[in-house]
Amino acid sequence: MLIELDRDAGVPLHRQVEASIRASIRAGRLRAGASLPPTRTLAAGLGVSRGVIVEAYQQLVAEGYLASRSGGYTQVAASAPPPADPRSAASTVRPAAPGAGSRVDFGYGRTDVSQFPRAAWLRSVRTVLTTTPNDRFAYLDGRGVPELHQALCEYLNRVRGTLAVPGHVVVCNGYGQGISLLIQVLARRGATRIALEDPSSVDDARVLAGAAGLDVVAIPVGPDGVQVAALDRADADALVLTPSHQWPTGGVLSAAARAEVIRWARRRGAIVVEDDYDAEYRYDRSPVGAMQGLAPDHVVYCGTASKTLAPGLRLGWMVVPPQLVAEVTAAKLLADRGSPVIDQLTFADFLGRGEFDRHLRRMRPVYRRRRDALLEALRTHLPDLRPAGIAAGQHVVAWLPPDLDEAAVVAAAARHGLGIQGVGPYRIAGAGPGGLIFGYAVLGESAIAEGVALLAAAVREVRGS
Repeated sequence: MLIELDRDAGVPLHRQVEASIRASIRAGRLRAGASLPPTRTLAAGLGVSRGVIVEAYQQLVAEGYLASRSGGYTQVAASAPPPADPRSAASTVRPAAPGAGSRVDFGYGRTDVSQFPRAAWLRSVRTVLTTTPNDRFAYLDGRGVPELHQALCEYLNRVRGTLAVPGHVVVCNGYGQGISLLIQVLARRGATRIALEDPSSVDDARVLAGAAGLDVVAIPVGPDGVQVAALDRADADALVLTPSHQWPTGGVLSAAARAEVIRWARRRGAIVVEDDYDAEYRYDRSPVGAMQGLAPDHVVYCGTASKTLAPGLRLGWMVVPPQLVAEVTAAKLLADRGSPVIDQLTFADFLGRGEFDRHLRRMRPVYRRRRDALLEALRTHLPDLRPAGIAAGQHVVAWLPPDLDEAAVVAAAARHGLGIQGVGPYRIAGAGPGGLIFGYAVLGESAIAEGVALLAAAVREVRGS
């Protein structure tokens, strides 16, 4: 495997190895499933210690680019970012990821997949393969297997306060497929406008709505989530929300605002899509219940295993209002004939055994320590940045003071070897204060401290220019 090292560059060798492999995966030179050389072999070929290669591989596993296999094999992960397609329009993808040469990457939306509970998952796989009746492996209802419907309802009703019933659950391949199916169904039912939080993600509902011919309406987000007073003016048929931890600002929609959203949906006959993307991670406050429990006839609850277990599982679920179940199921069947049965049954057993709860209890303090390290580093090096949304999730937004231009800070950070993204590219209307998104889930505490120190140097550069 071709890796060029510059021993005079002043960049640690393991960082150079990471950057080279990461760039090869992003460019498509290393495809999903490709095996990498053993650490001893690669170390010998490059003339470095084995520890250099081990550290590089471990970081790329944590970022989701590589996967460790039994027997010590390391492969390019099935869920690694696909190679860029130069034909794709800029508006259909998320803003460019930080450069491959970054010393520290605060990229958001990543889960520490190195913590995946392999032993517990394997026990559930073995149980499924030895006890599942043969007919479960045939074609099934497009909604998924009954065992997972039941297990999900028990979990969601207990932990998230939903009013879920098994007959209304549709299993899908992550949130991306779920929102795609919903938008297709809404468009066929005559919807013409969909309201989205501003700012919000650029790589799912916004793109899919445009492709389906729906107009997108921006609803401003304040410190406590979406500003519900703007809903009546939006004249929308559906609203996509992240009410328990707004992405990316971190606001939590208040009880009064939630009630007003439900009243709006009932007046309009509209659908609210509740993306509960990281609700399981709460650090400094009590959990906030799901909106679906307030109005199961108007709210579609969407959840996945991507932020809790691993995005590569491609396991997602929707609790759908009764009037939409048949149409969403038909759309799922048309899309792919249903999600993989063994994975569904395994997750059902994993939930039923209490392993999911145990995994979350183990991971909450891990992520909390990383968040605390980030907040402490910001207090020390950049006290005039204002962190927000810190009580939950796997990322923090820090608002910039008026004298700092967001784009200038992001560019300067890249020159200093730091990968970080601003809030600006995720705005629909294009206006709002400058801010930075710090994803901390896959970074160790020392890397977090190093990254904030690099950012402080970049800020000094911007202020001195």
